[in-house]
Amino acid sequence: MEELYTVSLLISIATFALTATITPGPNNVLLLSSGLTFGYKRTLPHVFGVFLGFGLMVLLVGLGIGIVFERFPIVLKILKVIGILYLFWMAYKIGSSKGHMKIKEKHKPFTFIQAALFQWVNPKGWIMSMTAMSIFVTSKENSIAQVVIIAFLFLLAGAISCNVWAMGGVALKRFIKEESHVRKFNLIMAILLVVSILPVIIES
Repeated sequence: MEELYTVSLLISIATFALTATITPGPNNVLLLSSGLTFGYKRTLPHVFGVFLGFGLMVLLVGLGIGIVFERFPIVLKILKVIGILYLFWMAYKIGSSKGHMKIKEKHKPFTFIQAALFQWVNPKGWIMSMTAMSIFVTSKENSIAQVVIIAFLFLLAGAISCNVWAMGGVALKRFIKEESHVRKFNLIMAILLVVSILPVIIES
C-alpha cells in the first residue's frame, strides 16, 4: 500500500496551513477587533466557529466541492462577489463605529454559527483550501485519507491562529484606553480588512 505522507511532507503541509491561517486576513482582523471589544471569553464562540467552520470547509472542498467549482467556475465567482461585498460592509461597520469604551447591549460578538457560516463567503478561505488540495493531494489511491489529514492539520493550525489573534486583541486593551484610540483602532482594522481582500479582487 502506498505511503500516505512522509514526515517531511507532513511538516510542509503543517507549515503551509499555519502560514495560511496566521497571516492577516478577514478572519484574523475580525478576531483581533472582537478580542479588543468584547474580551477573550465572549470571543470564544467566534474563535471556535472560525477554525471548526474552516476545517469543515477544507474537508468538503477536498471531498468534492472543488470539482463543482472547476466545472462551474461561475459559482466560485458568485461566491467571491458575495464575500467581497460582505467584507466591504463589515469594514464600513467597523470603520464607522463611534468607539465607545462601554459596549452597548445591541453590540454583540459573532456567534459560533455566524462565524462558521462566514467561512463560506470568505474568498481567502476558498482560495487557501483549493490551493492546499491541489498541491498536497498526491495519491489517487489514498486521496480521501490525505484530504482528512490536510483538513485536520488546517483545523489545528486554525485553532492556534484564531486564539493568537483573539488574545492579541485582548492584549491591546492595555494600550487603548480612550474613545479616540478605539476610533483610530477601528479605522485601522477597517482598512486592514479591505487590504486583506485586495489580492482576491485583483485576481478576480
